[in-house]
Amino acid sequence: MRPSTLRALKRAAELTRQNRLTEAVLIAEPVILAADTYEGDEILRWLADHAADFTGENHNDPKEMP
Repeated sequence: MRPSTLRALKRAAELTRQNRLTEAVLIAEPVILAADTYEGDEILRWLADHAADFTGENHNDPKEMP
């Protein structure tokens, strides 16, 4: 994944945790839409692996996992 894409996703996560969803979408959407198939797959994996970055939840404790 390009460094600029990763920065945008991390920034979108930060904004989402601050309840600034509109700004998060404005930052993340263009890089997601511009991604080729390979980078799109990387983005999907990153989003799945970092869902807690968007919610601010920490699921390190197995008791907390659904």
